[in-house]
Amino acid sequence: QVQLVESGGGLVQTGGSLRLSCAASGRNFSNSAMGWFRQAPGKEREFVAAISWSGGSTNYVDSVKGRFTISRDNAKNTVYLQMNKLKPEDTAVYYCAVADRGYATMYADRYNSWGQGTQVTVSS
Repeated sequence: QVQLVESGGGLVQTGGSLRLSCAASGRNFSNSAMGWFRQAPGKEREFVAAISWSGGSTNYVDSVKGRFTISRDNAKNTVYLQMNKLKPEDTAVYYCAVADRGYATMYADRYNSWGQGTQVTVSS
């Protein structure tokens, strides 16, 4: 059974940083792209970042480019999201997901395993 467990969320002030981690278990994910999505209260889930199976290609939503960095460690079956220069509008529950393909896709319907989410709150 595939399991994804996110950690690293919390409360931070505007301009601060957080590093999210997502540990995957249940199978080998080294051939799969992985991604991060977020959902703020009253809003639909949105794509944040994705990384290809090798880590050689990444994709970001425009609003986080230059502030967030996605990375992965295939030996540990773990994906990370380094978030710098956080803004109140980054407040959301962040979810990691595993794609059914190897390239860094931004489309949620191409991800078939999801974590439970971790809350990120940025105070102004």
